[in-house]
Order: sequence, then structure tokens, then C-alpha cells
Amino acid sequence: MNELFIRNHHYNFIKKQIGYLQRTYQTVSDRKVVEAVRDSTEFKIMELFPDSEEGIPKELFRNIPALQTAEDFEQFLQSLESYMTNFPQVTEKQIRKLFHKNKKLPIPDLAIDYRYLSYLGWNSIATGKFFIVYDLNGQIVGMEGKITPANKKGFCFICNKQEEIALFTAVSKSRLTHSSPDYYKAVGNYLCMNSQECNKNITDVTALEKFIHEVLK
Repeated sequence: MNELFIRNHHYNFIKKQIGYLQRTYQTVSDRKVVEAVRDSTEFKIMELFPDSEEGIPKELFRNIPALQTAEDFEQFLQSLESYMTNFPQVTEKQIRKLFHKNKKLPIPDLAIDYRYLSYLGWNSIATGKFFIVYDLNGQIVGMEGKITPANKKGFCFICNKQEEIALFTAVSKSRLTHSSPDYYKAVGNYLCMNSQECNKNITDVTALEKFIHEVLK
């Protein structure tokens, strides 16, 4: 059985780099340029998995220099899927516990392929809220906030792609020392209205984790 070590955002990053390499093969005739892009692609992908992590089959990526045809690239990406790790499969009970104060909590479709999730996100049209479930350092956490559609395309802070976005605003749990009972701190940013598309685009979870820390810590 293959060791599962590629997370969804890793796979998206690799797919993006491999796509760039494939386009280079198709459009660039200068051999030195092609070799430079190929070496850069391999280096960037290998950087995702530091040497300190034992058991990671890096030989999987050493085949990159041999990729040339469209079939080669397609087969390479398909071969990675068997090494992808699942996002934790949360249950309806777990979700209700995470958002226990929300009595009319809508439950998202949980019959999905969890390999292609970096986070679970869904909105409630009735309440104007957006919900996020994330695996933060091995702990499943939930975050909810108000969502205001921008009615236009813009850059999502999570995936850094231009999609239909909305302003997501959550109230931070942190409080200033000796603050009044009425004190609260709102944290906001623009994110994708469609979390499925966001999960297809995300190549780095740093921005998402930073935002979650701001809200929950």
C-alpha cells in the first residue's frame, strides 16, 4: 500500500507546475530554456516535502525529466492520486458540535471525495453565513461568519485565484485585557463563493491557517 503524503493543495501545486512544464515543451524550442524550466519544476515540487520527512517516496518525482508527451504528463498526474491523503471525513454530528450555537445549521453534502479537500466550506443563503471546517494541526476546528457577496470577480485570499468572491467577516474570540463586555474584533477578507472551485485552486494553506488563528486564538 502506498504511503499517503500528498495533500490536496500539494496536488494542485504539482499540477500547476507540471502544466507549466508541459506548455513549455509545446511552445519553446530553445533546449536550454526547456531544461531550466524542467529543473525548476522538479526543484519546486521537491521543496514541498522536506528531507526531514522520512518515508516520503521522492523517487516518484524523479521521473519528471523523462516527461515529454501529453500522455506522459497525464499518466504522471494520475500516478500521484494513489498517494493523496484524505481530508478528515467529518460527520453531521461533528459539524453540529462545532457550530452548536447555530440551531438552524445547514449541513453540506458529505458524500464527496475527501482527497480533493483542503477545507470544507459552505454557505447558508437564509442566514447570510459561511461556514468553514478545517484540520488545524490534527484538530478539527469550525469557523463561521457573515458573508456579503461582492457580485463581481476578484482575488480570493485562500486560493489567490480570480473567482466570484464575497466578503467573509468573522468575530475573533480573542479579547483585549480589561476590555468592556461589548468589545469585539471583526476579522474579514474576500473568499470564493464556491468552495469547490477554491479547493481546486488552492496551492498553499498558509493564508487560510493565519486567518483561522486570528479568529479562533
